[in-house]
Amino acid sequence: MSEAFLKNPLALFEVKGKTAIVTGASGAFGALAAKTLAGAGAHVVLAGSKQDELKKVAAECEALGGKTEIVALRPSSEDNCEKIVKAAVDKFGRLDILVVASGLNKVAKIGDLKPADFLDVMDANVTQSWLMARAAGKQMLKQGQEGEPGGKVILTSSARGLLGHPAGYTAYCASKSAVDGITKALGCEWGESGITVNAIGPTVFRSPLTAWMYEDTERAQTVRKGFLARVPKGRLGEPEDLAGPLLFLASKASDFYTGHILYADGGYTAG
Repeated sequence: MSEAFLKNPLALFEVKGKTAIVTGASGAFGALAAKTLAGAGAHVVLAGSKQDELKKVAAECEALGGKTEIVALRPSSEDNCEKIVKAAVDKFGRLDILVVASGLNKVAKIGDLKPADFLDVMDANVTQSWLMARAAGKQMLKQGQEGEPGGKVILTSSARGLLGHPAGYTAYCASKSAVDGITKALGCEWGESGITVNAIGPTVFRSPLTAWMYEDTERAQTVRKGFLARVPKGRLGEPEDLAGPLLFLASKASDFYTGHILYADGGYTAG
């Protein structure tokens, strides 16, 4: 066993010059993922439907030193997913990292949740993750056959893929459990190909959607108190709590890790 890496252990986390696709790149986690990878020197293809927002994220990525490409498409069809992958290969020559950060939640008790809304959540979180992983995997497998390393696929799960929720989360919990299943199945299917497939499973972290939970209002304090009673670390998540796991899963450091859901949850799922 070679121990040459001990001379520079941080090289294990190197993604400089790698090409990454981030779907949902204008969302809270997608923008964070794009900027984290760009700041580490990766080329980033930003995919999503909100072109103006994508341009803002692209400018921030380039200010951090990353090269970018914008694809104003959601991974909502086989054709769209293949176009997103093609854009990455056409611009940067190859594809090394896929981060599926796009998704959807519609909250309602089961009796009030319309079947169409349930299917919308399943499509956005499950079908689109599967389609995007499929399109990226074709390219990564091709690269592996040509003698180059395969790649890294990172899906977005949630603590709700493991645990239920009393406030009308039947669609969301089911969808994230399905993402976990895709992660494990693809981790097995592509195990010997050089492609790793893992997921990040956050709990509540700071974003525009959850900003109210961080405020000092009576409502926020009440909700926080109940939630934090289940969090051993005793606080809500911050963006940097997701950046570290993302960089690990995107780099050589995670080459022996596949089919895992890495919970960024302050210990929430442990108790």
